[in-house]
Amino acid sequence: MNDLKYTREHEWVRMEGDVAVIGISAFAQEALGDVVFVELPEIGKSLKAGDQAAVVESVKAASEVYAPLAGEVVGVNEALNDDPSTVNSDPTGKGWFLKMKPSNPADFEALMDEADYRKFAEEQG
Repeated sequence: MNDLKYTREHEWVRMEGDVAVIGISAFAQEALGDVVFVELPEIGKSLKAGDQAAVVESVKAASEVYAPLAGEVVGVNEALNDDPSTVNSDPTGKGWFLKMKPSNPADFEALMDEADYRKFAEEQG
């Protein structure tokens, strides 16, 4: 079973205990093309759901990554500074962007599951 949830802005979220791990979907990284730079948030930053959390730049465009949940940033994927292409090669694994402690963990359940997201992404395509 897939433990990822998704947003309409193409972010994914996976809960690891009480921490949310956040990245962009395979659909989003395919649309962006080769990722060349990632700007990550500061640890300790408080975000509201929908706030800009990070920026991802590709050879095609720059795009914002939005916080799918409200909470505090507790970790960032420093490895992306050295190898941003990891977002392309492993978007839902090693290509994660940030970890946050959600203000309301129940908000996770309100996000789209994989089947709903796949249908949504196909409609966007």
